[in-house]
Amino acid sequence: IQRLEELEQEREALVTAMDDAEIEEDEDAYVRSKAAFADWVEDNEHELHTLRRLNTEGSYYAPDWEYGETMIRDSYFEDYAQELAEDIGAINRDARWPNNCIDWEQAARELQMDYSSIDFDGVTYWVRS
Repeated sequence: IQRLEELEQEREALVTAMDDAEIEEDEDAYVRSKAAFADWVEDNEHELHTLRRLNTEGSYYAPDWEYGETMIRDSYFEDYAQELAEDIGAINRDARWPNNCIDWEQAARELQMDYSSIDFDGVTYWVRS
């Protein structure tokens, strides 16, 4: 969210500079600001677009999105489930049995029922719904 806000502010400042130069009929300033805007677009527009989509999707699925939300990469979710179980005291992290007998793949699938998947730049992440 912070990076999205930074990019939007940068873009808006460049558009304002271009508009001001056009209103003031300052051709040199307009050309410079237009070139600066074009450079910015080349360097940042894809990231801005991607973060806007992520923000829209995240806001839809995660009610506290605007305050910060943990995104768990799909390929890491099974490890996340095990760490969460240890952190909340559901299992004893020092015990071998029965911890070494738990089907963590199934435990992760069941935990995912409380999560929604979000695609970010071609990668699936999970957020708490």
